[in-house]
Amino acid sequence: MRIIFVRHGEPDYANDCLTPEGHKQAAAAAERLSVEGVREIYAAPSGRAQQTAACTARRLGLEVATLSFMGEISWGGPGIPADGRPWTLGYRMLQEGFDFNAVDWRRHPYFAENTVTRYYSTVTDKFDEFLCEKGYRYEGRRFLCRGGGDETLALFSHGGSAGFLTAHLLALPYPYVASVLPCDFASITTISFPVAEGEWVFPRVELYNDCGHIRRTNGRK
Repeated sequence: MRIIFVRHGEPDYANDCLTPEGHKQAAAAAERLSVEGVREIYAAPSGRAQQTAACTARRLGLEVATLSFMGEISWGGPGIPADGRPWTLGYRMLQEGFDFNAVDWRRHPYFAENTVTRYYSTVTDKFDEFLCEKGYRYEGRRFLCRGGGDETLALFSHGGSAGFLTAHLLALPYPYVASVLPCDFASITTISFPVAEGEWVFPRVELYNDCGHIRRTNGRK
């Protein structure tokens, strides 16, 4: 199984929709995805994610299913620096020499009372339920393949919620992912799950933050 994560196009945040440039990016992403064998399309409930997904849905003649838990995230809390922004705090932790391998990032003062930590748990728990329906059951940083197939899914969402899933699926600390593995507007990331019935499998990164289709649209190679 392959999951193609697509960040929404350039947004008009005030009106929760795409800008004219964002619509061009969404069209470019749709053309790019037309050769990927996508069978199912999912999207976060926001207008900008839905509009981005709609381009691909029209191109492929598919419907868009909404995943409510993949909406935009929030962050912050009393006394937390940088307004609680996870990418900024993750970079600070790297500068401060925090050992992500030895200590759970959720215990760090930057995140223990940070709203984003609660969002992380909610999104990843719900996504585990979604994957279980697709034949992959999460158990302690690994997935048990129970009827997984070879289908390709496309999921249109946000940098924050998709970042949660990147960290979760690859067993990486979320603040680290947020600070060093950003995703651009309308970028494409592909993570695959081996099909091995009854065996433990581990997700693999095929592609990360690919923006080639956007560069071509802007006249660059």
